[in-house]
Amino acid sequence: MSQRVTIIGGGVIGLATAYALVREGLSVDLIEARDSLASATSFANGGQLSYRYVAPLADAGVPWQALGWLLQGDSPLRLRLRLDSAQWRWLAAFMLACRRSVNRRNAHVLLDLALHSQAALQRWREEDGLANFAWRRNGKLVAFRSERAFTLGRDHLLDPTRQQVLGATELRALEPSLLETPFIGGVYTPDEEVADCHRFCQRLAERLRASGLCRFLLGKPVSRLIRRNDKVIGLQLGHEQLDVEHLVLCAGYRSPGLALPGLKLPIYPLKGYSLTAPIAPSHRAPQVSITDYERKIVYARLDEQLRVAAMVDIVGFDESVDARRFQSMLRMARSTLPGAADYGQAVEWAGMRPATPTGVPIIGATVYRNLWLNLGHGALGFTLACGSGERLARMLV
Repeated sequence: MSQRVTIIGGGVIGLATAYALVREGLSVDLIEARDSLASATSFANGGQLSYRYVAPLADAGVPWQALGWLLQGDSPLRLRLRLDSAQWRWLAAFMLACRRSVNRRNAHVLLDLALHSQAALQRWREEDGLANFAWRRNGKLVAFRSERAFTLGRDHLLDPTRQQVLGATELRALEPSLLETPFIGGVYTPDEEVADCHRFCQRLAERLRASGLCRFLLGKPVSRLIRRNDKVIGLQLGHEQLDVEHLVLCAGYRSPGLALPGLKLPIYPLKGYSLTAPIAPSHRAPQVSITDYERKIVYARLDEQLRVAAMVDIVGFDESVDARRFQSMLRMARSTLPGAADYGQAVEWAGMRPATPTGVPIIGATVYRNLWLNLGHGALGFTLACGSGERLARMLV
């Protein structure tokens, strides 16, 4: 195919899609509303590439569990109901997806995509020499505080051949930084990975610029898609109009604002938070990635920084930073891993994760013959980006 492909969205999904297309020899225009790439949701996410921990949030019992969370001061979930039909439709669809059979089916769909993504990133690193984004295969440990949660974790492994169940003694032998913690056991997956998403995006952008096949249009918000019958013929960029031949929409949680008639995008933003704290030689930072299961908080070492990420806020399109959420995260981090990093120097970040009710992203064609979608990855954007980009590229070739 000799046509040019236009991509809306300069986060990790848009950049990975552009990179996959360029690897196939296609020419790309990548449009980003902000003045810099990967400066929103992709900037400071959790850093974990959790390929075998991709079960959707929607599951049996989650609504009742969520009610309990909402009564806690340090709840991992916060819901603020709004006079917003999109929020109510999303919540209704989420409730319908909260069934064990639906969760298991969607989890296997996500696992297949995640393992594809892991293989794709490995090809890009080994074949293309893509490096310098704090990538490590350090393994992931999901740690449990209660016997009930530990039993649940042991009984619902997605890939039992690759995952190890550890008791309290084995857990502490694996990760000495947990010596003083109350964890009673865990599930360890040795071949899980970590990386810095923003630095990864920067490396992709460098390769794309060097390829001669990708043109970046930064600081260009798209106000509308221009269609003729069943085809998108152009984009409105302020006072400019850009003609398109093939269009891929990767605009995250803002994508529904660009939807055309007949195109329903069940995407809603779930706000997440992170802290990035420097690690000095005197600190005892964990070497493996850690997920504190009950508190829903993750820890990932990215070179000489500790990334701490948590929280799901369903509060509409409010991008403002809530200081109380950061204070809560700091309290939990200091109580769980007190000597892991210099928390007093932690840098705060909040981002809007574009999520579908089922947790499964939308990748593929639409009713418009030249419009394609790659969006709705929620908290798994970095984990699924490379595989999603390759799948979309292969549909276009």
